Amino acid sequence: MRAIFGGTFDPPHFAHLAAGEAAHDQLSVDMVTFIPAGRPWQKAGRSVSAAHHRLRMTELAVEGVEYFTVDDREVHRDGWTVTIDTVESFAEERIVLIVGADAAGGIPTWHRSNELLERVQIAVVPRPGVEREDVENAVRREIAWLDMPPIDLSGTMLRRHVSEGRSIRFLVPKPVLDYVTEHNLYQKPS
Repeated sequence: MRAIFGGTFDPPHFAHLAAGEAAHDQLSVDMVTFIPAGRPWQKAGRSVSAAHHRLRMTELAVEGVEYFTVDDREVHRDGWTVTIDTVESFAEERIVLIVGADAAGGIPTWHRSNELLERVQIAVVPRPGVEREDVENAVRREIAWLDMPPIDLSGTMLRRHVSEGRSIRFLVPKPVLDYVTEHNLYQKPS
């Protein structure tokens, strides 16, 4: 069985990798596919790094893990990227969809959410400050909660750290850190 883990990955960090590992170990998933969003509709009106940077950082983050892979189908899709379109583009009949608890509560507002929920098993990553009951009441379907500690990391936090000249050294894999540094990502404009 395949799990897909979509997101902005701006930048990918250790909480993303820990979630992928938990899904692999706990849900008998053969492959975890990380899918950087092309034009994520949830981020409309917000600044997002260029898709090619996010794709490359995600590739670097998962490098060397044989059951992690990166898929670029959303990066090359025209228009807004929505989860149901991505799920339907996979051949597998049943897919595990890894979602952070903060995003999972909003699934009923997603495009064609009922169809999505029929097609996938939802695996939820605990997030600090998000109550399980709130997510379960919103989704109203069976959810697999990944048994892992809530890790309080976010792309917003990491981008802010870099823009303030603070280190993200032990928050992202070293190849991702090197890429961020080499390409001057998240720096405040001079």
